[in-house]
Amino acid sequence: MKQHLWINGKNVETNTYSTLKSPYSGTVIAEVASAAAEDVNLAIEAAEEAASALREMPAHKRADILEKVASFLERDREDCAKIIANEAAKPIKTARGEVDRTIMTYKFASQEARRIYGETIPMDAAPGGENRIAYTMREPLGIIGAITPFNFPMNLVAHKIGPAIAAGNTVVLKPASQTPLSAYRIAQYFHEAGLPSGALNVVSGSGKTIGDLLVTDERLSMITFTGSPGVGRSLKEKAGLKKVTLELGSNSAVIVDEGTDPKKAAERIAAGAFVYGGQVCISVQRIFVHETLAESFSESFLQAAKNLVTGDPLNEETDLSALISEDDTNRALEWINSAVSRGAQLALGGNTENGILQPTVLLNVHEQEKVSCEEVFAPVVHINSFSQLEDAVNMVNTSKYGLQAGIFTQNIQHAMQAAKKLEVGGVMINDFPTFRVDHMPYGGVKESGTGREGIKYAIEEMTELKLITIKLD
Repeated sequence: MKQHLWINGKNVETNTYSTLKSPYSGTVIAEVASAAAEDVNLAIEAAEEAASALREMPAHKRADILEKVASFLERDREDCAKIIANEAAKPIKTARGEVDRTIMTYKFASQEARRIYGETIPMDAAPGGENRIAYTMREPLGIIGAITPFNFPMNLVAHKIGPAIAAGNTVVLKPASQTPLSAYRIAQYFHEAGLPSGALNVVSGSGKTIGDLLVTDERLSMITFTGSPGVGRSLKEKAGLKKVTLELGSNSAVIVDEGTDPKKAAERIAAGAFVYGGQVCISVQRIFVHETLAESFSESFLQAAKNLVTGDPLNEETDLSALISEDDTNRALEWINSAVSRGAQLALGGNTENGILQPTVLLNVHEQEKVSCEEVFAPVVHINSFSQLEDAVNMVNTSKYGLQAGIFTQNIQHAMQAAKKLEVGGVMINDFPTFRVDHMPYGGVKESGTGREGIKYAIEEMTELKLITIKLD
């Protein structure tokens, strides 16, 4: 198939197309358009022309469009899951879960479109404010440039498009080069649902070329980006006075406190470490276990990892498939080998079978090793022990990232101590840091980014607060 750009409510051909291949099998999936500068300009012009129509559209109509998109996803659930499985090598059962979450995300966006509230201000609380009425309202920013990653090609697109449309903004979307088909399918659904032409435009191609054009164009009011810290930092530096929200990297950690059921915790944490091959921003990468549980926890964790099935993403039994690229596999192997050469114990994995990096568990990794201090984005996790909770919290906080962290504990004092002292955007008590539902505030501190997603919170980022006062005679 040949996938064109989507600009102003129609397919637009380009001069250049790139070959999209399955990360698992290498078979050709599609020929995908690569946008040139003039194509990006056309997309921005279309978004600019549609901005007033969407701004004036009643909230209930925007809500109905979002609800229809959710219904189309429900109708085509299996087909959408196969698109994700093919282009992202995401196991089909995991891909179905992503489609289900995407449906919920658009439903949440539909609900929030109907309740974008302001507030009244008691002006007479200050001298000089007597005989005045004041209230606030939220208005759309205008055009939003959205740049999304490969790992959740439908749901992370929804986390940008959903709140943007709910708030009355138009969008120019740049999807990840490896997973553009999911985004183009969503654009078709919005068109079918009655979204005005030009309100959503999708341009695939070079991330640097398109990203630089979006972030420097004065017609855009905001950039929302999910991806690497390096690219995020560059975008922020170039954005000028635009609003920028960034969801960047992580190397999420979990603490297993004494008194915890080691088998129960191990099985849950293993799911958070290896889902989609660890290619999740909040995948468990670092585990700190109390020394009294270290042996029993490690045994249970290793068994849970051994039970995982690797193979074809379209196979119903598959838990892990190929990473998004061969380069990513080789990088992960280099980091594993580096840790082992410097004293870490390789307890499981560390090799590939049929091109698939096997679930890998390392013990006693030095905190300066890349598998610990960088984001591995692969099915690689390490287990270290601690004696005092304060030591574990400090080890978690040594990271330059701070997206989410977890702690398993039966001690309420320890739970609250960790919640207060962990330097992250979200603390999951008695669960892994990989937990996320799509209406909760989501985002990080330090090099994990700025701003928050989660529909209600993203709408706040994507709107401007206006104050209106009335002087009474």
